[in-house]
Amino acid sequence: MKLANPMMTASGTCGYALEYEPYMDMAGLGAFVTKSITRLPRPGNEAYRIVETRGGMLNAIGLANIGLDAFLEEKMPELRKLRDRGPRIIVNVAGYSVEDYTQTAGRISHEPDVDAIELNVSCPNVKDGLTFGTDPCLLKELVGQVRRAMPPDRALIVKLSPNVGDITATARAAVEGGADVLSMINTYTAMAVDIFKRVPRLANGTGGLSGPAVRPLAVYLVSRVHRQVCRAAGVPIIGMGGIQCWQDAAEFLLAGATGLAVGTALFVDPATPNHVLDGLDQYLVDQKAQSVRQIIGALQLPGDGHHGQPAT
Repeated sequence: MKLANPMMTASGTCGYALEYEPYMDMAGLGAFVTKSITRLPRPGNEAYRIVETRGGMLNAIGLANIGLDAFLEEKMPELRKLRDRGPRIIVNVAGYSVEDYTQTAGRISHEPDVDAIELNVSCPNVKDGLTFGTDPCLLKELVGQVRRAMPPDRALIVKLSPNVGDITATARAAVEGGADVLSMINTYTAMAVDIFKRVPRLANGTGGLSGPAVRPLAVYLVSRVHRQVCRAAGVPIIGMGGIQCWQDAAEFLLAGATGLAVGTALFVDPATPNHVLDGLDQYLVDQKAQSVRQIIGALQLPGDGHHGQPAT
């Protein structure tokens, strides 16, 4: 999957297609990523579903979406028009069983204007309650089943959860299952409390923390997965988590990300991806880099030998 540039939207923050059309240059994106689509429509969680925090926000939307059939009928025509203007189209898919994922991803991936499927694996399996993205064995099985349901020329992206003991284990499981690309990271489970009512501020109790507060954690995990899993496997990483400016994006690229996704910052300034891209262009000029590929994974850590290789 070739992109004109590394910038894309992060799933769950920008709707189905053209909601942001009046506010940003969508044709300037490398890819557009939809919100999560499930097999059946979902109303989502009760309000409040979003709470602002210092340095970010908590969300517990509950995968609210119109469902597979309505998405294909109502939203795919808009996505086709957008794709004709340049951005690749990535559809995020969620589910509560292997069958949910395979049916939804299988149908959507056969649409000729869909370039990739991104799996949201932070959902609990209805059969045993385990979250797909936190159990390596479960994740490998899921990814393998979805990969077999998709055309071979469609990319399969797996979005990794940071709520695990060792993210390299789930990253490796996703790659072994057939993931072409990893995106990371999804949100951190967190809570905010109404100190006067003495209850959580989110109706769901907990939610996912995103935004600048998680960026250093996300950069660290991208670096770990790049070095320990993806570099040797030749699997690209889409880095996300608190990108607000081009300097943030450059950190992810140096840590090993090939793609970049902006999410929470869209709520502050929808044109953030355009501004980040402009800044990166100038940064590459200043670094005398002919291509963004020249800085991907160029981070030097203590103990590295030549060319960023870990010392033996």
